[in-house]
Amino acid sequence: MNCLQSWPEPVVRVQSLSESGLTSIPERYIKPTLHRPSVNTEFHPHVNIPVIDLQNIFSNDQTLRDDTLSRISRACREWGFFQIVNHGVSHELMKNMREVWREFFKLPLETKQEYANSPDTYEGYGSRLGVEKGAKLDWSDYFFLNYMPLILRNPSKWPALPTSCRELVAEYGNEVVKLCGILMKVLSVNLGLGEDQLQNAFGGEEIGACLRVNFYPKCPQPDLTLGLSPHSDPGGMTLLLPDENVAGLQVRKGDNWITVKPAPNAFIVNIGDQIQVLSNAIYKSVEHRVIVNSGQERVSLAFFYNPKSDKLIQPMKELVTKNRPALYEAMTYDEYRLYIRRKGPCGKAQVDSLKSSR
Repeated sequence: MNCLQSWPEPVVRVQSLSESGLTSIPERYIKPTLHRPSVNTEFHPHVNIPVIDLQNIFSNDQTLRDDTLSRISRACREWGFFQIVNHGVSHELMKNMREVWREFFKLPLETKQEYANSPDTYEGYGSRLGVEKGAKLDWSDYFFLNYMPLILRNPSKWPALPTSCRELVAEYGNEVVKLCGILMKVLSVNLGLGEDQLQNAFGGEEIGACLRVNFYPKCPQPDLTLGLSPHSDPGGMTLLLPDENVAGLQVRKGDNWITVKPAPNAFIVNIGDQIQVLSNAIYKSVEHRVIVNSGQERVSLAFFYNPKSDKLIQPMKELVTKNRPALYEAMTYDEYRLYIRRKGPCGKAQVDSLKSSR
């Protein structure tokens, strides 16, 4: 039987555990000592991932334009993460999306269970990543849906309640796909390529895109667990709409974990493994994780912008030189993402395993 057809154990909803009033978390969620959030976490009040005003890339002022491009380039090389403001997506739409999904997670369990997912597509209401029996679990539930390509978009699998949910998801998806297209041009130019080359390497218009809405319930022992274990994103680029009130995302910088402080009405952008491969590691995907807390629940929305699933992804020939040979073997995104679907989040083990033996 295909190991991705069903979960290896009965699925437990973390929100139900949290709301049951327990004072200690089950063993399944307790991380090994070295992987707990208190280890190597740096609370630097003045350190944050770069915040970049995106509207300046459309400026008539060449200096402003160039400065913005170079700030994005530096952020991609030094952090793998940056925040963007003045990005053109309506703040009202962002607010409504967070709100509608908060409402979804407040619905009775039996209503949400109608959308229960399985590991073959992950589409729907879920509570774990990976199918390894007995694996340590993260303190979160989620809803995962496909947005692109159109053949995979199926709004009947999206929540019917709250009643505005499907319409909002469609509108939001449309806006963030456009924004990702703009960012792809910026990254492409910054890599010294033509502005459409990176997009074309993804499959042109035939990209993949999906949304995962993360729900991190209150946790009675937040120092022992994580909302999401360390990982780099397997896809192309991620656009995260963070919780506007509660911080939780941490980004690896050297040996430390830096807590991201979201700027008002910003998206957090991060480089995924596929852009690391295409750029021949000029840009690197960076490990990140999510911490939880005992006082407040959190909602965040991760929009994944990915290559066409059957397109072969390998370092772009313009970025391969005698001094910098191709660092990665070719692989389709379909093949690549099977790894995280089987094993769950595993740091950067996957992209590192692709390194060419040449």
